[in-house]
Amino acid sequence: MSLQSFGFFGFLLVVAAVYLHLPRRAQSPFLLAASWLFYWLAMPSMLPVTIAIAALTYLCGRALEGPRKTAALRAGVAGLLAVLAFFKYNGAFAGLAGWQAVAMPLGISFYSFAAIAYLIDAARGDCEVEKDPVHCALFLNFFATVTQGPICRAGALLPQFRQEHRFDAGRTVRGLRLMALGLFKLVAVSDVLGVLVDQVFPHYRDYGGPLLILAAVAYTLQLYFNFSGYSEVARAVGLFLGLDLPENFKTPFFATNFSGFWSRWHISFSSWLQDYLFLPLAWADLSGPTRGRLARLPAEACVFTVFFLSGFWHGNTLPFVIWGLLQACYRLGEELLHRRLGKPKKKVPARVLWAKRAVVFALWCVSMVFFRVGSAPAAEALTTADAFGYLAGWCRGWSPARFAGELYSAVYTGFYANAIMVAGYYAFLLAALALALRLDARRAFRYKNKPSEVALAGEKHRWALYYLLVIFLLAGYILQSGGFGNAGFGMYAGF
Repeated sequence: MSLQSFGFFGFLLVVAAVYLHLPRRAQSPFLLAASWLFYWLAMPSMLPVTIAIAALTYLCGRALEGPRKTAALRAGVAGLLAVLAFFKYNGAFAGLAGWQAVAMPLGISFYSFAAIAYLIDAARGDCEVEKDPVHCALFLNFFATVTQGPICRAGALLPQFRQEHRFDAGRTVRGLRLMALGLFKLVAVSDVLGVLVDQVFPHYRDYGGPLLILAAVAYTLQLYFNFSGYSEVARAVGLFLGLDLPENFKTPFFATNFSGFWSRWHISFSSWLQDYLFLPLAWADLSGPTRGRLARLPAEACVFTVFFLSGFWHGNTLPFVIWGLLQACYRLGEELLHRRLGKPKKKVPARVLWAKRAVVFALWCVSMVFFRVGSAPAAEALTTADAFGYLAGWCRGWSPARFAGELYSAVYTGFYANAIMVAGYYAFLLAALALALRLDARRAFRYKNKPSEVALAGEKHRWALYYLLVIFLLAGYILQSGGFGNAGFGMYAGF
């Protein structure tokens, strides 16, 4: 069940109406049952795996209170990593000795990392060991976060499940703002961009450099608005139910370096890497294993390792490994430049800042080519060689006439064989992108990256903006279906 489907809206309405009227003791069990129903509707065969991971986490957490605390922590973390690795990488052995690949459970990367963070925090004393198995399972399986995050921290979310939640008009209004913005990003921007991206990438050999560059930029924006839009819808669901979920994106494309970029992009994941991978690596005492020759790993080695390994978390194919390697090189190269040239000055001309933003964005777009190839459906059959071929294609066919023709044919062929609809597609896309990027810019510069719903509420003509978001949202639903006459519109009413 997609968070932008009409079926989900009905599901959320029923869950919220019942949950907010239940006695406090019944709220968490009901919300857990609703979350398992949500997961069963999305991927029924893997619900037992999800429940088993929650049970493993709970049992290892309780064992932390016993005399063998360290052993329990190691067993829990190792077990969770082993399960995650099996589902992520067992497909590599498909066909060997008759092995049949097992599908990866939806969202396992997110709730496995949340479980690992909980066990480590509980062992450190940063959060309490959860004694209620319902609350522990709900923390990992909450339907708003179980499939795409954000990766929540136990110390922030578990105490909220112990509280009584009732309808709150102020929180509901904030949630409605976030819901409108998140759905606008998902449907009117990300999904519409996907029409162009999904036509160009599988057939990249047929297009010249300008369109290939445009499609790479389009995919970069598609992924951002999809992920940030989903995160805002998830936060909106939390607000409706009385729960505060963490922000996951803070206008990353306005960062002037990769350090700033990663502090704004997929924040729950990047902060997880910092707290549970980088810091342990940086503070690890190596004097024993190295017989005193090395006390600590160099900071550069830790930075490189963290970002390189992030590629393995995102996917199990070589393009994701290369993507992680590029992030490691970007981040390490930045550190080496700062060491040689000094830290950037605090006050520099605006043109310098915008030039830095452009460089960061361009390098990120290059890495996104590998990410898109790694994420390609099996039907596209794209490989690492195709990613390099795609980048090499940027140098060919630099003819304005060819670019105009390909711009038209890409949407005409891949979307709707009607010249008026092609023109309408590009006009709508430009308008939606302009609005989305303007909102991001105002949040970054005027509102200093305050939460999205706060930035929306601060706009002078906010009611006109709310109506505009809803209009774009509805138009986006229709546009993707090819108009009212296409039966594809019905897909959004399904689960």
